[in-house]
Amino acid sequence: MASIESSKKVMVAIDEAEASYHTFMWVIKNLHESITNSGNPLLIFFAQPSAATNNVFAASLGGARIYSPLSSTHDCNNSVDEKNKIVATKILEKAKIICDEYKISAETIVGVGDPKEAICEAVKKNDITLLVIAGEEQGAVKRVLTWSVSNYCVQYANCNVLVVKKP
Repeated sequence: MASIESSKKVMVAIDEAEASYHTFMWVIKNLHESITNSGNPLLIFFAQPSAATNNVFAASLGGARIYSPLSSTHDCNNSVDEKNKIVATKILEKAKIICDEYKISAETIVGVGDPKEAICEAVKKNDITLLVIAGEEQGAVKRVLTWSVSNYCVQYANCNVLVVKKP
């Protein structure tokens, strides 16, 4: 596999979904040599939802994110944000352990807010060359009615975007 130039940076966006884990492992196994030869760490990004956004998230692997009810108080929002931070930290710690096992230098980044916007902001802020993200499985109707995170990033991220689909 061709090596990434030393000025290139790779970022993989993860969450608690099974497709995200598959994408992360795909990066570890298929871009290992390129990442280690680049001299730059693999950047592992996790989007932590803000309680103020009132989003509901479900998790297929492990603990679900906690969400805020529509009429939440400031204390409730702070509590939800703190719980979501713990979830993000645990998932990123696991990802770092896997990188260590494969002898890949890695750094973690947590963005807060809408995942698609947080990912694109992190790409710009960290001068990312390649963003790797999981492709969401959606039916035809849902694809027409919603913009998935991967579709949004392909359109708006200021770098090349690789979408990895789970077979």
